[in-house]
Amino acid sequence: MGIGNGSPSDSRHVSHKEIRDETTPLLPIKEEEEGIHEFNGASFSGAVFNLSTTIVGAGIMALPASIKMLGIIPGILMIILVALLTEASIDMLVRCSHEGKITSYGWLMGETFGQWGRIALQASVVINNIGMMIVYMIIVGDVLSGTSTSGVHHRGIFEGWFGPHLWNSRPVVLLATTLFVFGPLVSFKRLDSLRYTSALSVALAVVFVVITAGIAIVRLIEGTVEIPKLFPELDGTNSIWELFTAVPVVVTAYICHYNVHSIDNELEDRTQTKPIVQTSLALCSSVYIATSFFAYLLFGEGTLADVLANFDSNLHIPFSSVFNDVVRVSYVVHIMLVFPIVFFALRLNLDGLLFPTARHISRDNRRFAIITGSLLAVIYLAAIFIPSIWDAFQFTGATAAVLIGFIFPAMIILRDPYGIATKRDKILALTMIVLAVLSNSVALYSDALNIIFHRKVEV
Repeated sequence: MGIGNGSPSDSRHVSHKEIRDETTPLLPIKEEEEGIHEFNGASFSGAVFNLSTTIVGAGIMALPASIKMLGIIPGILMIILVALLTEASIDMLVRCSHEGKITSYGWLMGETFGQWGRIALQASVVINNIGMMIVYMIIVGDVLSGTSTSGVHHRGIFEGWFGPHLWNSRPVVLLATTLFVFGPLVSFKRLDSLRYTSALSVALAVVFVVITAGIAIVRLIEGTVEIPKLFPELDGTNSIWELFTAVPVVVTAYICHYNVHSIDNELEDRTQTKPIVQTSLALCSSVYIATSFFAYLLFGEGTLADVLANFDSNLHIPFSSVFNDVVRVSYVVHIMLVFPIVFFALRLNLDGLLFPTARHISRDNRRFAIITGSLLAVIYLAAIFIPSIWDAFQFTGATAAVLIGFIFPAMIILRDPYGIATKRDKILALTMIVLAVLSNSVALYSDALNIIFHRKVEV
């Protein structure tokens, strides 16, 4: 299953060699017998909607904990800074792609750095998406069967409804979810209704923000919430190092670069790409800031790494238990529907790395089943043994996500294969690389110290 370099010579021989990358559909596009349906290009609002769906995912659940660690003012500034850097890095990719008439991130990496550049991107997408799959499954486990943090147990939905039993323990619930929900969903070889899951994704994110903000405002008016800290509380060098562990979490929340080209390719007027990206990032940043601020205001220092797990207690408002269940159930359903979409890209890229010369995975049922089953098993086991989404976000955010989102785009601008980079572009690219490497190196160093000395970061 070769990825190809997407060069003009390759494109002239598409009948003999398949050219695919992280944005290629799982099945080849076929013309319908009734004829070809005319497509006049995606609308501005539709493109904003789809890109926003790509951005807003499980990362929103860990941002309140980042605000708790950093303090409100540094935390909000961090969200805004990462949004601005994300806009700059996407602009780098889009300008180079338009100049070279390139239609995918993988093709651009291949044109700039050769085969190994494309392989590096594929490997990063695999690592990033596996991390996201693990996060999704951990959240499902937290919500349905509960989680324990610092000796305090937060009940899941099933435990709250039926009491603690073996059948609603975390391993059993996640196994049942994997076999009877995720398994069937990822067994399909084609997705035909992504617009519906996109609509549901944004709608459920809005439901979460509105309910959280509404409850926080009501309790703020009643004077029943604590005033949150504006800046982090530092008690030594170790505390300063630990602040950097929030950076990969925020970075991961903005990774959408591998889907930008597919949205850009559908536009009739590709000059709209820049305002679409800016509008989408502004929308998502507003959602992130509102969610982080109001969730931290509502739960204070008790805010968990997965803020959904906080919705198991008395919110001190009428119908508290109803609001708790609505928030948790709606977002778990959202995650279950988004899971196969991200999984498809993961499976396609992993197959490309393992079997670069084989035929398309959709035409080999045995390979399709083995890779699908193996990935589900790895994700399930990791979700059982990794206790918190914070840990998964730290690893993927400090490695694959920062490569996809910042380092690779900056390297492309510095290499400047099409001679379009200005001096300002190269300074920004170099600054982006330095910031990414330093901040995420410190985050990984702090994580390593915590593991070696068995320290627990409270999030």
